[in-house]
Amino acid sequence: MTDDGPTADAPGDGRRAVRLSVPEMDCPSCAGKVEKSLDRVDGVGEVDTRPTAGVVSVGYDGDRAGESDAIEAIERAGYEVTQSGSDTGQDVDIAPPSAVWTGRRALTAWAGAAFLVAGLALEFLLTGLNRGLGTPLSLSVADLALLGAVLTSGAPVVRGGLQSARARSLDIDLLMGTAIIAATGVGLYIEAATLAVLFSVAELLEQYAMDQTRDSLRELLALAPEEATVRSDGQERTVPVDEVAVGDTVVVRPGEKIPVDGVVSEGESAVDQSPITGESVPVDRGPGDEVFAGTFAQEGYLELEATTDAEGTTLARIIDLVGEAQAETTETEQFVDRFAAYYTPGVVVLAVLTAVVPPLLVDGSATVGVAGVTHTFAGEPLTWFVRGLTLLVIACPCAFVISTPVSVASGVTAAARNGVLVKGGTHLEAMGGVDAIAFDKTGTLTKGELTVTDVVPAADASETEVLRYAGALEHGSDHPIADAVLDRAGQTGATLPEVSEFETLTGRGVRARVDGQTYYVGKPALFGVGGETVTDGGETAPGAGRGERRDDHRTPSGGEGSAGPVAGDDIAHSLSATERDAIERLQREGKTVVLVGTRSRVVGILGIADEIRPEAARTVEALHRLGVAPLVMLTGDNEGTARAVGDELGIDEHRAELLPEEKVEAVEKLEREHGAVAMVGDGVNDAPALAAASVGVAMGAAGTDTAIETADIALMGDDLGTVPYLHGLAGKARGVIRQNIWSSLGVKLLLAIGVPFGYVSVAVAVLVGDMGMSLGVTGNAMRLSRVRPDRFRDSS
Repeated sequence: MTDDGPTADAPGDGRRAVRLSVPEMDCPSCAGKVEKSLDRVDGVGEVDTRPTAGVVSVGYDGDRAGESDAIEAIERAGYEVTQSGSDTGQDVDIAPPSAVWTGRRALTAWAGAAFLVAGLALEFLLTGLNRGLGTPLSLSVADLALLGAVLTSGAPVVRGGLQSARARSLDIDLLMGTAIIAATGVGLYIEAATLAVLFSVAELLEQYAMDQTRDSLRELLALAPEEATVRSDGQERTVPVDEVAVGDTVVVRPGEKIPVDGVVSEGESAVDQSPITGESVPVDRGPGDEVFAGTFAQEGYLELEATTDAEGTTLARIIDLVGEAQAETTETEQFVDRFAAYYTPGVVVLAVLTAVVPPLLVDGSATVGVAGVTHTFAGEPLTWFVRGLTLLVIACPCAFVISTPVSVASGVTAAARNGVLVKGGTHLEAMGGVDAIAFDKTGTLTKGELTVTDVVPAADASETEVLRYAGALEHGSDHPIADAVLDRAGQTGATLPEVSEFETLTGRGVRARVDGQTYYVGKPALFGVGGETVTDGGETAPGAGRGERRDDHRTPSGGEGSAGPVAGDDIAHSLSATERDAIERLQREGKTVVLVGTRSRVVGILGIADEIRPEAARTVEALHRLGVAPLVMLTGDNEGTARAVGDELGIDEHRAELLPEEKVEAVEKLEREHGAVAMVGDGVNDAPALAAASVGVAMGAAGTDTAIETADIALMGDDLGTVPYLHGLAGKARGVIRQNIWSSLGVKLLLAIGVPFGYVSVAVAVLVGDMGMSLGVTGNAMRLSRVRPDRFRDSS
């Protein structure tokens, strides 16, 4: 055996790999035949078949086997290889669209159908033309036409059956081929021709349905750009995207697709990121912002520095993981395969017994009563032979076996197209069955950034004045609170005055001279307000509890040396009832309270908090409508803040002041109390809790390798409103899988019961039990692609 061509991969140790397109391999039974055929090739090692994609990956020893050997083995199994990595120069991720209605198999089906129609017409309508031919077999013109149907439409089926027999695979081709040969052999030409033609048409319809299912993945693959415009040495050139290297300057003009992940170095544009994140509204991108391959620059010119090559983009990882997810065998699928291993041989044995035993036991006819209903069984051997053939058709478990993989493929691909990366059918099924969902607070239910939510000026001051002095003092601080105050001051257009003698007061705030007077910005205790008193050295007196927000304490950059309250009780006593009420209200809401003032007066009060996402409350409401309960918030924040956020959002339960390991314990406790639990977090800090949950869901995973790798499901966009869509899609997928399994089993059972009574013909068995159910489960699975996410993001 020789290697007669380049391969998709050629490691230096002699091991090689190639990925081949096999469109007609569209079910687990087909994949099994391909695997067995390849296993017999000397030098072939690892084989990975993906029937939902129509792709086979083959690893082999280049010194003992070649790509042509793998192709020949697949074609010996009865399946045409239409494309390989050698042909395209890159990996084949999915089989190309098939010429279902015009291919070789279709032509034999149409020719057989024409012969069948002619034979039936001569047999039942044009009887005057149906003359005997005087052959030793006493054939008529109608018989000859029917045999023509058997030869044209049945030959590919019988050939496939022989290949299945060689592979020792008891599959649909072997069962149907046996039935066609048996029916022809005993002179049942109508039954044989009907079976051959209907099964051939059924195969075409099933191939068409699978091709439609693959279209959703093809659309995902179509997002990958093929070319990029690279600028170097002042010159622009268009190159294949595979030639773009990390660090290259890539030019993207309005309306063009961004070819690789990168950081914008020049220009501004609205970018449609929906292919990656699922966001329905384009986002503005400018210098320093990250952009993703497969997204569109709607308007404006961009130059970006490539941060990945074509194989390392977020889109490429999504495509790879979707392919792996479709190839993964779920527990349900494993159960179905185990059941089918007993079902098919059992029904085959029943078919043989049906054809052989009754004629031996029933002489002429017999009447049998069952549950008050009588039925007369004919005793002619030919009648029971036909019924045995019918059971042989029913023995095929195709619809039953494909019910789970086509549903998983449809669901996983639909999710990916809407910004949700599900890393396996197991996780999709598990998400559909969760009884409770736990949320991290910071960065998940909230934005993860401190924001000034309230500005309460004193009676003799204005909001602008409060922000003017607060911003001036915070301009010299590096504390997160300072960033929040400066952002709010910038939004209002407040002009910040110059400051001097700036000083950080340990654990309490800052002070500086502004306009010739000393101003202070800090926590209420700095002004002698609240239940905490600052003593010498800046230490907190024993009255201070754990209820203080952990992020309230500023990292000191200097010290006052000795300080009690800056202005003591004289300021506290001078606060108006409105100001006291404002402080108490903000504290009840779990917000950080910051006072701005001098030794003699308070200018105003600021409320600062990690702002709740605008879509969070609607997400909670939507999940409640879907019947998910309880919804639990897990946070390391203090009890007061946790309670305030939980109450505002309508969260059922909250657990506060948790360390990472305590979050894991909380998840495990929820699972003991409520069953399956999903954990939604950022995928990095919450990795232990995500791993402990039945399903781990990471937020905002686009461009974050850790989140994509550690989570079971990754929400590529930073949109909490996608969680109800995910749960709804997963629940629907779970339901579709169950519907497909039980409906296919139920129909097969009813048909099997009706066969001995003569209620089910060969044609009905093919049309309903095989073709009908296979199309039914595929069509039912494709409904998942029509599930669209409800958007909960604030339209403003």
